[in-house]
Amino acid sequence: MDRTRRELMPGVYLTCLRTERFKTALLSLHLLTGLDRQTAAQNAALPGVLRRGTVSAPDMTALAARLDGLYGAHIEPSVRKIGEIQAVGFVADLVDGACLPAGEDPLEDVIALLGEMLLAPNTRGGLLLPAYVDGEREKLLQDIRARVNDRETYANSRLVELMCPGEAYAVDALGDEETARAIGYVALTRHYRTLLAECPMELFYCGSAPAERVAAALTDALAAMPRGELNGDIGTDIRMNTVEEGLRSFTERMDVGQGKLALGYRLGDAMEEPDMAALRVMNALLGGGGAAYVNSRLYVNVRERMSLCYYVYSTLDTVKGVVTVSCGIDPADCEKALSAIGRQVAAVKDGGFTDDELRTARTGVSADMLALTDQPEGLEQFWLVQDLLGLDYGPEELAALAEDVTRDDVIKAAAGMECDAVYFLSGGEDEDESD
Repeated sequence: MDRTRRELMPGVYLTCLRTERFKTALLSLHLLTGLDRQTAAQNAALPGVLRRGTVSAPDMTALAARLDGLYGAHIEPSVRKIGEIQAVGFVADLVDGACLPAGEDPLEDVIALLGEMLLAPNTRGGLLLPAYVDGEREKLLQDIRARVNDRETYANSRLVELMCPGEAYAVDALGDEETARAIGYVALTRHYRTLLAECPMELFYCGSAPAERVAAALTDALAAMPRGELNGDIGTDIRMNTVEEGLRSFTERMDVGQGKLALGYRLGDAMEEPDMAALRVMNALLGGGGAAYVNSRLYVNVRERMSLCYYVYSTLDTVKGVVTVSCGIDPADCEKALSAIGRQVAAVKDGGFTDDELRTARTGVSADMLALTDQPEGLEQFWLVQDLLGLDYGPEELAALAEDVTRDDVIKAAAGMECDAVYFLSGGEDEDESD
């Protein structure tokens, strides 16, 4: 795949992957802003509002008809949390022009419609339509309230919120119910204009079209985009140590049959000059999902040999420098599970793992990276993070680096790993406890 990157206008960057491997092309557009409790819900609601109608296609019925006429293209709202950055915008997929007769490629038309959604939404008196804003506000509120129904996701979210007080990382990508309820069409219109003027933008294209052609079409589609003083203070602050010297423990009680245990670790010194391949192999060895999961230490020892949990896995955030461990347990086994998880983390830190375990973890990470090249969606998500981190190597290069990770590399990556907080969602009366 041929990758190019260029700046189309101040603060607007385009990454192109030219390839003829796929029958569909993918195009994404994301405005980047710092996560903030006061604005996260507004940001999350905005793409849905803009997706409801434009000047030339004023409602969703008209938009659907327009997209159907473009060989069934899709444009969907996108809201992501990347470290302490909130990325909001759209992801479009369309039939790749290489699969169509000459002169039938819908790329320019899809790009034009994408630009119209962003810059020329259906408004009245210069304001976003109240009905559209109200509808997306209610949808957002439903999504926020629904998080508690997925106890596993809720526990992980609460861990991060309690572990990172005062850090933007504690804010959910969708915001919270209180600020979402306050969303109104006048304030959202004002906020929308601020985002257009101040936010950096990342564009991504994966398909067979030449980069120059994609860049020209996007430049035309975004020509009317206002550019003011760009917000350069967008990034992720990495906390190297734990919040307090002692481990913080939080317990919340709900009507649940299965307890949810979540532990949060800071990676410490490993984030000064992070070795991304070593960090991924370390996490795969511990309990990261993917090709090596069933051979990971958490799965083999805590779940299979000790039968202490219904599920257990670890998740690595390479942007923030945080590892979380999540498991579903019988509430009576909480202390046993904590002790068992701690032993597996210690084994990774101390090099107490076999050569076969290391080899399997390396191979698993390599396979996971190569699997990303089989789908445009995986490539888009990978490169958005890479571009934000300023890294220019692709999945294939990262796969090769993973195969070369040594025992010492893993030990170094895990050396500063320290548990900062434990969250336990248990059954019983609805009350919170913290120590």
